[in-house]
Amino acid sequence: MAGHIQDRWFKTETDANGRTTRVKTDRHGTGMRYRARYVGPDGTEKSKSFPDRQKRRAEQWLAEIEADMARGSYVDPKASRITFQQYGERFVAAQTTDPTTRGAVEMRLRLHAFPYIGSRPLGSFQPSHIKMWSRELEDSLPAASYRRVIFGNVSAVFTAAVDDGLIPKNPCRADSVKAPKSAPARVKPWPADRVFAVRAGLPDRFQAMTDLGVGCGLRQGEIFGLPVDEVGFLTGWLHVGFQVKLINGHPVFAPPKGGKVRDVPLPAEVRAVLAAHMKANPPVKVTLPWLASDGPKVTKTLLFSNPDASAVRRNDFNSYVWKPALVGAGVIPEPKKGQRHDAAREHGMHALRHFYASVLLDAGENIKALSTYLGHADPGFTLRVYTHLMPSSEGRTRKAVDSMYRAAGEAHDGPGTAQAA
Repeated sequence: MAGHIQDRWFKTETDANGRTTRVKTDRHGTGMRYRARYVGPDGTEKSKSFPDRQKRRAEQWLAEIEADMARGSYVDPKASRITFQQYGERFVAAQTTDPTTRGAVEMRLRLHAFPYIGSRPLGSFQPSHIKMWSRELEDSLPAASYRRVIFGNVSAVFTAAVDDGLIPKNPCRADSVKAPKSAPARVKPWPADRVFAVRAGLPDRFQAMTDLGVGCGLRQGEIFGLPVDEVGFLTGWLHVGFQVKLINGHPVFAPPKGGKVRDVPLPAEVRAVLAAHMKANPPVKVTLPWLASDGPKVTKTLLFSNPDASAVRRNDFNSYVWKPALVGAGVIPEPKKGQRHDAAREHGMHALRHFYASVLLDAGENIKALSTYLGHADPGFTLRVYTHLMPSSEGRTRKAVDSMYRAAGEAHDGPGTAQAA
């Protein structure tokens, strides 16, 4: 057995004749009687006290410690006393992701996890605690997809704690704990007339943004950060290597989402639109920090900018440019005096990417190519989002057979007629 059990109520003494006897100590009858002691993997002594009549429990505890050491799953009891919030804050600070992602994780933990489970020590968590917190989350946040993201952040903190040897297992992954189910609504691409109605409602200097969304599948930030020298007017390709994003409210240049730099086919119609746009709205040089508000300065000649030659900011654009265009196209109602526009998440500029995907899939483009053009990290993700937009197998079968009949000149009489004649 690892270590030994000390009885603090009795001690062994040897008399003059060499006989040993047990005598009461000064602590007899007070405090915890047994102290289980062992030397941990770090070379320091650890201990835990037990009351009178619980020597067997102390022995079992030491046996479990010995078994954990043998299995390599030993956890220092003192280390697991750190609270979820204390460790969670350290977890966020140590993340090497981009500042926007790190800030979003910190915000979700601070608002939706720390107030509920932040004060509980890591080592005390049971699956029931996670289920209770998940239920409270369900009562306060109706969006299942958002609850699932928060649950994933909390689970990541526990996984890191397991890796650091602070707890033996992640309570979020217990069999009895179920992560919030995501219930993503099916993407419903805009009809073409809506696309062009919204385009017409935008100020002239921003109308070509729509063409980059529906014609090249660019994200909003990628459109804002598109430099002139990345548009291949002669090659027919558009290089997506930058975006404008907000870090703590400050615009910065950054790589595309997930660092997925890519090349996208540039259709002739979009080339013509961009050429006309540049003639009417000459590109301007914009200088922004790289990746962080205090990052090194980078200057790019951008196709789109504000009237004061500054970079387009997402929040301002959405509130004062995009949503009024949605109102003009009849997509959302006009707000009452003194009120803001309705939330329009499903009608944001991302709808242009959905339209782009639907056009390519309807034309027979394969998922792998579409995934590359959209900048998705995994073609499987693209398939899950857009699979319902793909031509059905039965539809393809009908078209294939009909084409065979037409090619044989027997569209109505059947393939055997010509042979019989």
